[in-house]
Amino acid sequence: MSDPLIAVIMLGIFILTILLGFPICFTLMAMGVAFGYYAYYDAERMSSIFDNQIFDLLVNQTYSVMANDVLTAVPLFLFMGYIVERANIVDRLFFSMQIAARRLPGSMAIAALGTCALFATATGIIGAVVTLMGLLAFPSMLKARYDTSFAAGVICAGGCLGILIPPSIMLIVYSATSNVSVVRLYAGAILPGFMLAGLYVLYVMGRAMWNPKLAPKPKAEDMGDLSYGRVIIMMMTSFFPLAFLILSVLGAILFGLATPSEAASMGALGGLVLAAAYRALTWERLKESVYLTVRTSAMVCWLFVGSWTFASVFSYLGGHSLIEETVLGMGLTPVMFLIMAQFIIFLLGWPLEWSEIIIIFVPIFLPMLPAFGVDPLFFGILVAMNLQTSFLTPPMAMAAYYLKGVAPPHVQLIDIFKGVLPFLSMVILAMVLLYVFPQIIMYLPDLVYGKAR
Repeated sequence: MSDPLIAVIMLGIFILTILLGFPICFTLMAMGVAFGYYAYYDAERMSSIFDNQIFDLLVNQTYSVMANDVLTAVPLFLFMGYIVERANIVDRLFFSMQIAARRLPGSMAIAALGTCALFATATGIIGAVVTLMGLLAFPSMLKARYDTSFAAGVICAGGCLGILIPPSIMLIVYSATSNVSVVRLYAGAILPGFMLAGLYVLYVMGRAMWNPKLAPKPKAEDMGDLSYGRVIIMMMTSFFPLAFLILSVLGAILFGLATPSEAASMGALGGLVLAAAYRALTWERLKESVYLTVRTSAMVCWLFVGSWTFASVFSYLGGHSLIEETVLGMGLTPVMFLIMAQFIIFLLGWPLEWSEIIIIFVPIFLPMLPAFGVDPLFFGILVAMNLQTSFLTPPMAMAAYYLKGVAPPHVQLIDIFKGVLPFLSMVILAMVLLYVFPQIIMYLPDLVYGKAR
């Protein structure tokens, strides 16, 4: 049996194993070590059973991950998001945005989308955003007699925006995987991110105008004192502080005033200050935020260790070369290659989180990009947009399951799926626009930083 065939078997066993529910990071390391032991086995040079290069490779990969400056930003951004979540800032944000949008059709849905986008930007964790907004905004929308499916679709779609809109943690991880500048990735994601959010808002307003029963206008007594001064005060004390924090962090990165790690440090400190200003910074909340940050950061780091070990062995056995030769031999055009790659990533998004897809499977496609003349920055933003569909497509729409876990008992999963599908069509429309007009992605990076060589 040839080494490339063994590499393919290795990949197949890994996919089967994770579908059975085994922990992904440790499965990667175990399979990397097991198949690596075979790949690097040399009976003549081994003095003992532990005298195998795979163990040196595992140690070196672990050190490389821990010494990666780009990944330092991940726990800091996570901490900023978790401390903001634990400080109960989001409920004030949602209510103030609801008041500000009260005269628009579907005002509460628009406020939920805005809150999701802002909070998702701060955390980058889909499960956390959908769950929190499912507890906060979803019951309020149902109480306001919003259609159940319509309200569910708003929460699920809005909660996924953090994958794409900077400062996205996913783009930081993609940068570490592809060696594309985080700054250029952030610049490239701004227009597509706001374009998708804009399509969501237009859809909500259009549906609310077409069928007002889906999203009834709020009653005056539910809004309380709607004086102009009160609206301004609420916006000044809820929306603007969080928006200023995120824009400051993002601006520092985009304009070269700070590295992503330095800007993330500023964001983490700003989150603490914001929580203290709201008198919500307690020892218990701080401890919970630190614990969640450490847990999620450890998952990402060990995923990197496992995936890089796995990928090194897979490549050494000839797996990458076999896949590359097979794809290049298919005679695909660049557009056909992009569609095929994005379709595979779309399917992988059903059983896997975005972190596993970016760290494990995207590197398989990266070496092929030069052959098709595809910019890795353009490819990365397409992947980020594509992962929105993975979280929204039944029957494995993870965003829907997150919402179902906290929704009232009478809300059925089929109701959530029905509400998600129209937003899924908005994502597909956005992806088509990016394929047809790639400058939507490339304009800002090329304008601000010049064309990449």
